[in-house]
Amino acid sequence: MAEAVVAFVSERLADFIVQQVSFLKGVGDQVKHAQTKLQLMQCYLKDADERQGDNEVIRFCIANIRDAAYDLEDVVETFALKVASQRRGSMKIVLKRISGRIMKEGVFLYKIGSEIDKITGRISELRDTLHNYKIQPITWNGGATSSSSFERQQDQRLTYPHVVERDVVGLEDDVKMLAMQLLKEEKCFEVVSIWGMAGSGKTTIAKQVYHHDEVRRYFDCFAWVCISQRCQGRDILEQILIKLTSATKEQRKEIGQMKKDEIAEKLCTIFRERKCMVVLDDIWTCEAWNSLKVGFPIKEETKSRMLLTTRNKVVASHADENGLLHQPHPLDDDESWELFEKIAISGSDHTNSETNAKKELGRKMLQHCAGLPLAISVLAGLLARKGTVGEWEAVYNKVNVIIRRGTDQEYRGEEYEGTLWVLALSYDNLPYRIKPCFLYLSQFPEDYEIQVKRLTQLWIAEGFISSASSETMEDVAYNCLSELVERCMVQVGKTGSTKKAKTCRLHDLMRDLCVLKAKEENFLIIVPFSTSIATSTTPTGNLRRLAIHVDRGSSESAPRRHERGDHLRSLLYFVPRYFFHCNKELIRSMFKDFKLLRVLKLEDILGVELPSTIGNLLHLRFLSLKNSNMKRLPSSVSKLIYLQTLDLRWDHWAEVEIPNVFRNMGQLRHLYLPSKHRLSVKLSLATLLNLQTLVNISSGDCDLNGLAHLTSLRKLFVKVRRDSENLEEILTCTSIILNRLQSLSVYSNDDTKVPLTILLSCCDIYKLQLHAPIVELPEKLHNYPNLTKITLRGAHLKQDDIEILEKLRSLRMLFLDNFGTLGTFPDTLFCSAGGFGYLEFLTLSGLSGLKEWRVENGALPSLCRLYIDDCSLLEAIPEGLQYVTALKELAIGWMPDTFCSRLREGGVDFYKVQHVPTVKFT
Repeated sequence: MAEAVVAFVSERLADFIVQQVSFLKGVGDQVKHAQTKLQLMQCYLKDADERQGDNEVIRFCIANIRDAAYDLEDVVETFALKVASQRRGSMKIVLKRISGRIMKEGVFLYKIGSEIDKITGRISELRDTLHNYKIQPITWNGGATSSSSFERQQDQRLTYPHVVERDVVGLEDDVKMLAMQLLKEEKCFEVVSIWGMAGSGKTTIAKQVYHHDEVRRYFDCFAWVCISQRCQGRDILEQILIKLTSATKEQRKEIGQMKKDEIAEKLCTIFRERKCMVVLDDIWTCEAWNSLKVGFPIKEETKSRMLLTTRNKVVASHADENGLLHQPHPLDDDESWELFEKIAISGSDHTNSETNAKKELGRKMLQHCAGLPLAISVLAGLLARKGTVGEWEAVYNKVNVIIRRGTDQEYRGEEYEGTLWVLALSYDNLPYRIKPCFLYLSQFPEDYEIQVKRLTQLWIAEGFISSASSETMEDVAYNCLSELVERCMVQVGKTGSTKKAKTCRLHDLMRDLCVLKAKEENFLIIVPFSTSIATSTTPTGNLRRLAIHVDRGSSESAPRRHERGDHLRSLLYFVPRYFFHCNKELIRSMFKDFKLLRVLKLEDILGVELPSTIGNLLHLRFLSLKNSNMKRLPSSVSKLIYLQTLDLRWDHWAEVEIPNVFRNMGQLRHLYLPSKHRLSVKLSLATLLNLQTLVNISSGDCDLNGLAHLTSLRKLFVKVRRDSENLEEILTCTSIILNRLQSLSVYSNDDTKVPLTILLSCCDIYKLQLHAPIVELPEKLHNYPNLTKITLRGAHLKQDDIEILEKLRSLRMLFLDNFGTLGTFPDTLFCSAGGFGYLEFLTLSGLSGLKEWRVENGALPSLCRLYIDDCSLLEAIPEGLQYVTALKELAIGWMPDTFCSRLREGGVDFYKVQHVPTVKFT
């Protein structure tokens, strides 16, 4: 990992030397000398990283090399920022104080030069120490992530990821047996448990059962929740209630204010009245079960069932002493090889001799996996990226070394035997540039659903991502994530309309390794809110990144000490939404003590008010106050010239005052404004040439001609105000940038007509969301090959518009919503044979005028999910829906009882949907 830090800092210094040479006047030669020393050091670090497990002195040297590199970057960047800040100052002030300033600058230059020389000396001494321990310089090009490699393997591993794993081997009998057990006509509430060691396939089996066709048909509603080691009983019950009821945003807010016993009572009622299927994944202790069982109708008569996974047989027995306990068997040799071969070997890419050699090596390595699916998958994912037999032999030799050393015992003992060695091996084999990206995942709480877009923004802010000539840094960052997925080190969660990952997560064991390595490498420390930062130890004493986890048991007056924050680069709070109220003294101290911060995440914290000293955080790249009810953004934010992401989203009706502070933020890439905000003057945005995302901008917020300069813009969410320019004028002024736009959202709260002909300039658009009336859909819309998602709310649609929509070749998601009385819809919806050929998700909501829906045989052939909500005049499901064999889920909400009764088993329309695994009524 030190190799990655040194490489990043070396590149950063090179950029400073080239781009900011005038700011480095007086210390430029020293910076160049230091950069040369770092480049030389980088040659030693590959060998040092591989041998640090054998020698405490080498580990100590590597930790200090990391710190020296970070310190050097901090000193140089601070100096450049100070000079830049002085040059922006008033010339009048400069002339008044010119003599004093020259003297001060001389002293300042001397101090900076001395600091750089001191750090350079440390680097030289550390290199000499490594040399004395026979560490050899190695030149290595393994840092780059190959885009062509990514493109070759993307279809194999990431293009069509699903929630249910595709590479499942040897578990079919387990899945069938458990599904049949859940479907038994037992009178009482039953808990079926899957127990076994980590990595044995418990969650994989549970997912297969959860999505089993017969299980989906039998039960009315479903909920899947992950239980972390720090189980918060009320929060888990809240999640279950929200999922079983498919709660709306307003209902979620109501549930969030309920007490635990109220939630439990409501849950028990639902369990009794409906057939519910709930999965509790990875429950750790009997105490955790005891905190949850109040919400379940234990020993009561009901057709609801529960599936539970745990590592502890005692927990499984405790949950239901009469329930079925199932332990997955390890895969046998043939099953292990089948799973391994699916992932690791592509026979068409190799000669027979190469394939045979790989098979022989693979079978030898599989002997150490103990038949555990996780270990096999990770090992196979690692080897899938090794092209030659020689590379496989190198991995095989490393496996033997690790096994002899007994890596498992070093980490967590016998519980992880057969698993953690291969996880550690997968980390060791990562290209050095991707290692920090992986370790950064350690900050997220257990079972956290990580937003991919936010993750890539954080990686870029930290400096982990280098720019490429043909790709944006966001694309490069996504490629890094793709490689982690291909190696089976990260799991994909949700996917978007383009089939790219929207969320991701870590397996518990992989997270254990990630947290352990992050701490070992002095990369990042995780502490609960009540713990003092001063009590968190690091190898060298310099704390660089800190993640603070707040739960509902935390107190806002809990002790927080900041004595060791002078080297801190990242501070990230993880808070239950709308729960935690800010300690104002804590916020003030942050901006006083943490001068080197690059990342500050204060999301979901109520009562945050930024002090004017926020302007002192000159190094800041990422600042998020999302869902924190701030009243005003300080004008001193204008000093944050390195800022790349600023997220101020707040969906409530309270207005946030936004001053005109963005003019000097030339590095800004993503700007999210609050839903409601007020301005004293219009915003100057014309200088934001790197801006890719602009959300919640209103039509009167800025000079429209300035928007035409935002040539990097990819995502635009614009609100049309009644008292300002109409949308056509806005879009006309920005037409020069529309040809690069990928996502466009337009919101209007009145009857302003939206002229869609301007969209013909958006040749790369893949996501279109209109919350406004439209004049008509342009006929040439079908010429857009990338348009995969369309949301139309409040539109005045005609059947002609439906015919245009059904011809779109790439459309995968379509949401149609009248939004009360704002829009209109034809009384008959007709889908012709072959229409909507690639549509997978369809929502019909609030279409109050819709009376009849006709679907010809051959229409909607790819439809997987259909949601019909509040279409009160629609009498019946179309006859042709019985031919839509791809349909996996039908959800009905707020529809008349007569409509619903026709669809239930025994109803007159049941034959139309009897092939659909999941039909749920909410």
